[in-house]
Amino acid sequence: MEVFLLWHVHAFADGEEDEKLIGVYSSLGKAEEAIERLKGQPGFVDAPEGFGIYPYAVDKDTHWTEGFVTVTGDE
Repeated sequence: MEVFLLWHVHAFADGEEDEKLIGVYSSLGKAEEAIERLKGQPGFVDAPEGFGIYPYAVDKDTHWTEGFVTVTGDE
Protein backbone atom coordinates (compact mmCIF):
# COMPACT_ATOMS: atom_id res chain seq x y z
CA MET A 1 0.00 0.00 0.00
CA GLU A 2 1.14 3.51 -0.72
CA VAL A 3 0.11 6.90 0.66
CA PHE A 4 0.99 10.33 -0.65
CA LEU A 5 2.69 12.98 1.47
CA LEU A 6 2.05 16.58 0.48
CA TRP A 7 4.81 19.00 1.44
CA HIS A 8 5.32 22.68 0.81
CA VAL A 9 8.85 24.09 0.82
CA HIS A 10 9.46 27.83 0.71
CA ALA A 11 13.05 28.74 -0.13
CA PHE A 12 14.36 32.09 1.10
CA ALA A 13 16.96 34.27 -0.62
CA ASP A 14 19.55 33.44 2.08
CA GLY A 15 19.32 29.72 1.28
CA GLU A 16 17.18 28.80 4.30
CA GLU A 17 14.03 26.75 3.75
CA ASP A 18 10.71 26.51 5.54
CA GLU A 19 9.26 23.00 5.13
CA LYS A 20 5.66 22.20 5.98
CA LEU A 21 4.03 18.76 5.90
CA ILE A 22 0.50 19.55 4.71
CA GLY A 23 -1.00 16.08 4.98
CA VAL A 24 -0.98 12.40 4.09
CA TYR A 25 -3.48 11.26 1.46
CA SER A 26 -4.78 7.90 0.32
CA SER A 27 -4.44 8.76 -3.37
CA LEU A 28 -2.46 11.01 -5.67
CA GLY A 29 -5.71 12.64 -6.75
CA LYS A 30 -6.62 13.62 -3.19
CA ALA A 31 -3.18 15.18 -2.71
CA GLU A 32 -3.63 17.13 -5.95
CA GLU A 33 -7.06 18.30 -4.77
CA ALA A 34 -5.44 19.59 -1.57
CA ILE A 35 -3.00 21.67 -3.63
CA GLU A 36 -5.94 23.18 -5.49
CA ARG A 37 -7.61 24.09 -2.17
CA LEU A 38 -4.46 25.60 -0.69
CA LYS A 39 -2.64 27.30 -3.55
CA GLY A 40 -4.60 30.55 -3.15
CA GLN A 41 -4.12 30.79 0.62
CA PRO A 42 -1.72 33.29 2.26
CA GLY A 43 1.89 32.19 2.01
CA PHE A 44 1.17 29.43 -0.49
CA VAL A 45 0.01 31.91 -3.12
CA ASP A 46 3.48 33.52 -3.01
CA ALA A 47 5.29 30.23 -3.63
CA PRO A 48 3.06 27.91 -5.71
CA GLU A 49 6.09 26.01 -6.99
CA GLY A 50 6.82 24.86 -3.45
CA PHE A 51 4.26 22.03 -3.43
CA GLY A 52 5.54 18.49 -3.75
CA ILE A 53 3.77 15.13 -3.58
CA TYR A 54 5.82 12.13 -2.50
CA PRO A 55 4.60 8.52 -2.52
CA TYR A 56 5.39 6.59 0.65
CA ALA A 57 5.08 2.86 1.25
CA VAL A 58 3.30 1.77 4.44
CA ASP A 59 3.98 -1.36 6.48
CA LYS A 60 7.47 -1.57 4.99
CA ASP A 61 10.92 -0.70 6.33
CA THR A 62 12.15 1.87 3.81
CA HIS A 63 14.55 4.09 5.78
CA TRP A 64 17.35 3.52 8.27
CA THR A 65 17.27 -0.23 7.68
CA GLU A 66 20.98 -0.55 8.53
CA GLY A 67 20.74 1.47 11.76
CA PHE A 68 22.42 4.81 12.42
CA VAL A 69 25.42 6.43 14.12
CA THR A 70 25.13 9.61 16.16
CA VAL A 71 28.00 12.06 15.73
CA THR A 72 28.36 14.87 18.26
CA GLY A 73 30.67 17.87 18.35
CA ASP A 74 32.69 16.12 21.10
CA GLU A 75 34.02 13.47 18.73
